[in-house]
Amino acid sequence: MTSADKRGVTGRTITRRIALKRVYEKPTRTDGTRALVDRLWPRGLSKERAAVDVWLRKLAPSDALRQWFHARPEGWLAFRKRYLKELARPESADALDELYKLASGRKKLTLLFASKNERRNNAVVLKDLLEGMRKPPTGTGPGAVRAMRDRQAKLMPR
Repeated sequence: MTSADKRGVTGRTITRRIALKRVYEKPTRTDGTRALVDRLWPRGLSKERAAVDVWLRKLAPSDALRQWFHARPEGWLAFRKRYLKELARPESADALDELYKLASGRKKLTLLFASKNERRNNAVVLKDLLEGMRKPPTGTGPGAVRAMRDRQAKLMPR
């Protein structure tokens, strides 16, 4: 494995074995550990068909934030900022620790979400968090948003 295939996270290495997938898509063997990161169970989907290994509902955005973003999909950067602020709260600590343990394991981790928007949802924020930092930033001002944009620009393929 090359160093380009790894990302350092506080001295430990988390490989790029973190995938995103809509929970409605058919499970495959290559999914590894399937973690649902939504607060609500996906509509019309049985637990058997979803094949969810762990449901981390405490990592989902608050109902108010979820509804706000649904009404304003153009507010992606504001959603990210507010969601990271929610993840920095003490009540999210246990669920975040569990997510980091799953991500640092040997198995691939697939973060499952129900949103139709596959590029802008809470699972994308969690994946970025796992691949780039140990815990949510405490600063959520303009500097943090600018740093987030810079990180996104570096990760984008050319």
